[in-house]
Amino acid sequence: MNHLLATINWNPNPELLKVFGISIRYYGLLWAVGIFLAYLVVHYQFRDKKIGEDKFEPLFFYCFFGIVLGARLGHCLFYQPDYYLSHPVEMLLPIKFLPGGGWKFTGYEGLASHGGTIGLIIALWLYVRKTKLNYIDVLDMIAVATPITACFIRLANLMNSEIIGKATDVPWAFVFEREDMIPRHPAQLYEAIAYFCFFLITMYLYKNYSKKVHRGFFFGLCLTLIFTFRFFIEFLKENQVNFEDGMTLNMGQWLSIPFIIIGITSILLGKRLDKMK
Repeated sequence: MNHLLATINWNPNPELLKVFGISIRYYGLLWAVGIFLAYLVVHYQFRDKKIGEDKFEPLFFYCFFGIVLGARLGHCLFYQPDYYLSHPVEMLLPIKFLPGGGWKFTGYEGLASHGGTIGLIIALWLYVRKTKLNYIDVLDMIAVATPITACFIRLANLMNSEIIGKATDVPWAFVFEREDMIPRHPAQLYEAIAYFCFFLITMYLYKNYSKKVHRGFFFGLCLTLIFTFRFFIEFLKENQVNFEDGMTLNMGQWLSIPFIIIGITSILLGKRLDKMK
């Protein structure tokens, strides 16, 4: 009992308020804040590089839909393919069909960061086809801003009491009351803090060394930092789906490895990426 009193009991109401009967949830709000802050950071870089506003304006929509659609499809196909392949409408619409007929609004229950990354990379490819900007340059600018969005997404997970950590006796353990009364690692908070630190590092490097590093450096650095940390933090997290229990590495770790390889390769390629048009 004394041990439980030394922990942080965590059970916030996921709903912040209601406006005209519409529920405003912390999850959606924190996602929106994270994307908005990234928008400001990328806008700053466009101005710094003297790229016209006409080319910046459509970027938000490409990024938003690329991230959300990619994250949603990533969760459905990576973590619950059996269910969602037989319920394809629920992949794209925030609803759940009820056994007795009818449906209910659920919001998007499940977004995967790996899928969001893939969706964003594809969306940016479509964006540069329209704007004729250099693809690697755009990836670099988005990479500088990505860690701050990742930070707020993990804070959103924390407010939703999801993606919980394994049981622990550390004094800062959280008891996620909606799950059980077991003290656990606040893995979402670990990730949020790490990603915020990565953002500070990346912004410092951009402001002081952006003209000295090669094209693709920030893209590679972002992938390497985030997904290397993601790989190791998974050891402190509960598996998200049952089929991961029999795996040596869980799904998040297996999906992180290709991104780490791409990131390191982008850092090491050096001036070869400078020659890409």
